[in-house]
Amino acid sequence: MRTRDLPKGTRVHPCLKTQEFLKGFAVKVLVAAKECAAERLKAENLSFAGEFETETNTQGRTSSQLMFLIDSSQDLTTSSRELITEKIAQPAQSPRVSRARLLSMLEKSMAAGTSTILSGRAGSGKTTLAVDFANRCGRRVAWYKVDAPDADPKLFFHYLINSIQERRPGFGTRSLLPLVQVADLDRIGWLTESFVYELAEGETTSPLLIVIEDLHLVCDSEWLVPLFRRLLPLLPSEVHMLITSRSLPPAPLWRMRSKQSLVVIDEETLAFTRPEAIALFESYGLPSEQASIALDHTHGRAAALDEFAAFLQKSETAPAGESSRSRAGSVA
Repeated sequence: MRTRDLPKGTRVHPCLKTQEFLKGFAVKVLVAAKECAAERLKAENLSFAGEFETETNTQGRTSSQLMFLIDSSQDLTTSSRELITEKIAQPAQSPRVSRARLLSMLEKSMAAGTSTILSGRAGSGKTTLAVDFANRCGRRVAWYKVDAPDADPKLFFHYLINSIQERRPGFGTRSLLPLVQVADLDRIGWLTESFVYELAEGETTSPLLIVIEDLHLVCDSEWLVPLFRRLLPLLPSEVHMLITSRSLPPAPLWRMRSKQSLVVIDEETLAFTRPEAIALFESYGLPSEQASIALDHTHGRAAALDEFAAFLQKSETAPAGESSRSRAGSVA
């Protein structure tokens, strides 16, 4: 967010953390967001009324909520476009073998309060690892699979908010979704900070894992870096964000590793080690010698290694006549 966009008298602290942000900054940001929304709605010939309502939530904390009353035929609690529910459903797949080495890295990242990016080409095992960790982390899981049309920030936020609503009913409906409808790209910071405020001060604040799958499909969007550069350092301690992407994060996000706001597990780290390959092949009933040969051929890529093992198992269990015909066909 640019300093000049804030209400007069607002002070910005460069090293602001989540708690300080919530105590001294969130309400002022919402005031600014109210003014932005009023201007936008006025330009669109819609009537607007916004007030703050002070309430005490179930944790005994007093919070301020920005109330929107919009005279419009469009219901702002849902997207104007029908959402695809499969995009916010956690995949049902489970790995053939769990990889303790990588799960331990994810657990340490979550415990440290950082966010995590799994980066690697297709078939490197990103989604399988994310599903395994989601099943084991002991938290509620909000899952969002990104597609190319989600480069529209309004659509992106609608899916992200709805994925969290699956685990925190009512999340974002009072103040966040109206801001999604009226905020523009120049004020993405207001939307980001309102999102953080809702995560930390909403009616439900149980530990949460947010998984964003295939973020690379919108990595060229202008709003992406400003959003995540502001979002990741401010995430509440009870919220961990796990991102999968086929490309490395943009440079401004990559540099966040040195600030301990981001952990990147790259393709080299995702590759199977020899003990992991042997464990995978043993699950197919195959010897370790074949695992070592396959590892050398596939360079440890998860999908290729699994396909190699499945093919060998099928070849060894096929009837003798069928197996010989298969070999003859491959030679031909």
